[in-house]
Amino acid sequence: MASSPYLSIVIPVYNEAAIVASAAAELSQGLDARGWDYEIIFAENGSRDSTPRILEEMCAKNPRLRWFHSERPNYGVALKAGIEKARGTLVFCDEIDLCDLTFYDAALPLLEKGGVDTKGGVDMVVGSKAAKGASDQRPIIRRVATRVHNGLLKVALGFQGTDTHGLKAFRREALRPVVEKCVVDMDVFASEFVIRAWREGLRVVEIPIQLHEKRQPSIHLFKRVPNVLRNVGKLFYVIRIRGT
Repeated sequence: MASSPYLSIVIPVYNEAAIVASAAAELSQGLDARGWDYEIIFAENGSRDSTPRILEEMCAKNPRLRWFHSERPNYGVALKAGIEKARGTLVFCDEIDLCDLTFYDAALPLLEKGGVDTKGGVDMVVGSKAAKGASDQRPIIRRVATRVHNGLLKVALGFQGTDTHGLKAFRREALRPVVEKCVVDMDVFASEFVIRAWREGLRVVEIPIQLHEKRQPSIHLFKRVPNVLRNVGKLFYVIRIRGT
């Protein structure tokens, strides 16, 4: 694609050989059916299965697909790098086990409402699995973990919303400076990104989503806890103590 697409979709992938081809095909077909100008960027990080080979084959066949490789499994680093590589006017951050086009259908009009002049428009849309009207079909332990994590963000960082991790869409130029300020990685990068957008006074809105995952999470929930606590602590120091 010679010119920049209107939409960039960034999807971190790690050991997703079982579903990456089918999920990408389903997403591409849905986007094509809507007539949208788009690119999909797969941020592959540290996969030990055949995910890189599958991505290479997929991208060779479809010019709308791109991918890059990072050596270490790190969701936050991969997502941030994918956002930085995005060329679209609007950027969607998706998950390979979701690829929910109903979120795209709901978020796109909100982002486009302000047109070139974003006064009265929206800068970021967060797909919340905890907002009123959402349906979260994950196991109860993961639903509780989401509530606990969001509660921690409210207490430590003054977060005002109901969710930070998962589906989100935003105006690239408005959010680029926010991405550059982010200092943490792994799962907490997504939280920092949303919280900083709130704190910078950008217009962030939440919409409820219907969450139906295509597979179990690739990283065990309890293995994430030490890193989450460490990174939230780092954010508390950087944002609340240093004020940056």
